[in-house]
Amino acid sequence: MLPGFQSSRRDFTFGPWRLSAARTHIMKSARAERLAGELHMPSLPEMMFGDNLLKIQHESGFGIEFNAADALKCVNNCQGMIKVACAEEWQESRSEAEHTKEVLKPYDWTYTTDYKGTLLGEALKLKVSPTTDHIDTEKLKAREQIMFFEEVLLFEDELHDHGVSSLSVKIRVMPSSFFVLLRFFLRVDGVLIRMNDTRLYHESNKSYMLREYTSRESKVSSLTHVPPSFFTEPNEISQYLPVKETINEKLEFPEKLDPKPTVEPESTCMESK
Repeated sequence: MLPGFQSSRRDFTFGPWRLSAARTHIMKSARAERLAGELHMPSLPEMMFGDNLLKIQHESGFGIEFNAADALKCVNNCQGMIKVACAEEWQESRSEAEHTKEVLKPYDWTYTTDYKGTLLGEALKLKVSPTTDHIDTEKLKAREQIMFFEEVLLFEDELHDHGVSSLSVKIRVMPSSFFVLLRFFLRVDGVLIRMNDTRLYHESNKSYMLREYTSRESKVSSLTHVPPSFFTEPNEISQYLPVKETINEKLEFPEKLDPKPTVEPESTCMESK
């Protein structure tokens, strides 16, 4: 963490919504070890921001939030996965690496997650259903005043100095809408680049949010036509990564709104799609 870093929490009201963004220090080792045990993982990302979050909550209690612990619950920690195969490929390409054997563990050491957020509420929750509707990107390009903006890092790992694995979320609030981008970015040097994006969009006159999940991936050997400088810039490299999966969902508000908020989280991984 940068010298002089101060924890912060920012709140913003958007109609009936309360938007909260918290940025704090890296999780302490003792707590990280406990959480790793609960998640059945040998270790957590090097920089684990367990108290960082972005929360979007309606005055009636339902909503959605984004946090690191729930995101890691969506990491597949079983053996025999394509991610482990990727680790073996990495081992072959870097047989001289000092930490290679440390990296090959019976879990997804890249921390790849298909997390799309944690639903809030108990009696009242957002109803998730497939949709053919799409986020209107032209509206997002319109020059509209940005009333609130925040970016929160949830976790990051440098993969023993051979790449990066990170998860971050940012929100932009305009007078008529808000837009969220949750991005998982993975770069294994010389092997693979992967990006899982979740976009969430709500217009103030609508009774729903639109959520779009897109997974992109490419072997580095297939990116010889791309400037290497783009490999470290997610916004630049994304256009060169083939789309592997896309899921469009509508998150509809409850028909009956309860004035008393309740918050019981339910994380959204791909198995709940």
